[in-house]
Amino acid sequence: MRKLPRILTILLVSSFSPCLPLPVSAAAPTPAELAIPALDDGLPGKGPLRRFTWFNKLWLKKRTAWAKRVDADQGALVFYGDSITQGWGDDFSGAFPGVKTANRGISGDTTRGLLIRLDQDVLTLNPSGIVLLIGTNDIEEVARADAIVSNVELLVQRIRDHNAAIPIILCATFPSDPTKDRGPDLINDLNTRYRAAFKGHPQVRILDTWTLFANASGNAKADEMPDLLHPNKIGYAKWRDALWPMLATYGFVEQATDTDWSPATGYTALFNGRDLTGWGYRPTSAKDRASATRWQKNNPSAPEWPFIEEPQNFDGMTTSPDGRFAAINGRLVVTIPPEGRKIQQLWTHTELGEDFELRLEFRATPNADSGIYLRGPQLQCRDFALAGPWKDLPNYRPQDWNEMVILVQGNSFKATCNGDPLPVSFDLPDSGPLGLEGDRGQIEYRRIQYRPL
Repeated sequence: MRKLPRILTILLVSSFSPCLPLPVSAAAPTPAELAIPALDDGLPGKGPLRRFTWFNKLWLKKRTAWAKRVDADQGALVFYGDSITQGWGDDFSGAFPGVKTANRGISGDTTRGLLIRLDQDVLTLNPSGIVLLIGTNDIEEVARADAIVSNVELLVQRIRDHNAAIPIILCATFPSDPTKDRGPDLINDLNTRYRAAFKGHPQVRILDTWTLFANASGNAKADEMPDLLHPNKIGYAKWRDALWPMLATYGFVEQATDTDWSPATGYTALFNGRDLTGWGYRPTSAKDRASATRWQKNNPSAPEWPFIEEPQNFDGMTTSPDGRFAAINGRLVVTIPPEGRKIQQLWTHTELGEDFELRLEFRATPNADSGIYLRGPQLQCRDFALAGPWKDLPNYRPQDWNEMVILVQGNSFKATCNGDPLPVSFDLPDSGPLGLEGDRGQIEYRRIQYRPL
């Protein structure tokens, strides 16, 4: 099996001892064992389990074919779900070149169906990762949201019992439409419950695919989901792009270090691409302490904001001790916190008092929120298309690399994103370090360089 990168070990194993994979049966399952059980008695989970004639046939056909591929699909990145997953095809239309993948989606399936077939369809493959998208059919069947979440919690626990180092990317349930008996209130409620259920979980990271696909009313867009339920080619391309940065962090893609890059003439690199040398944590300022206290007092859903009491130097380290910041193959990654949202700040040792130009590239997962500290104050750096504050930048590339150029002169600055001016200004101190913020989602930075003006 592919060796997991150090960041994965820190994120998923630091608080828990990894479990050895459970033994799996070597005997091929019989058709009776692969078919949908005739009765619910004794089955795991709660809620609906479909038994339509067409569904029974599809379920058995798919599972029979997969049972013959258990050896061939060992160690695959498994996509697990319903028709949205199945519709991507066995080879995912070439979306993940070089990645060993296995599609285990069955059209019409529910969370309870996934529970029943988890061992044979997924765990026997000893997967290197799991991308999970499920829940929309449960909603159509009028399943209770707490039952849906309970089933997914059981899924995750069984995966964890099998192997506590398997990364699980839980995709937020996609938007649909009230005409499909899947209104935005029901889907939003389910996604909110997912976030609460897996807050702090060492193995699960939630990808905000709901915000990625929802229109202003919270429903599916016809140009991406013509039937208001299933993605078309455009929709699947967006899902692929949303997953890609996380797959890079987990080591499935972009494994080659950005070794060809070096600072432009006259520029100095602030990040060497290999480790966090030159960076660390600084004690939380009195201003930030007051801001955090005020925010958390007035807003029960405010993110955690741990205070740093003593300086922490990360020279020579590939990952901060808490796993929040990591150097991975030429990228300085602000990882998704287990809590969903958590404010943390990484600072350079260097302080800049002269005028300078800063250049860097960043890439964000959907609706991710970060920031660049200029001698202290923060310039927002986000998935601008979804998180704002500038949602209409003509040249912004969602879930792709974007270049930020910042000119600091005296106590003021100008900034552009891919050449688009950012309409923002505030006063800067005479001197101070540069920094990067972590809040929600994942953001990666690379090719961070500056030159005195």
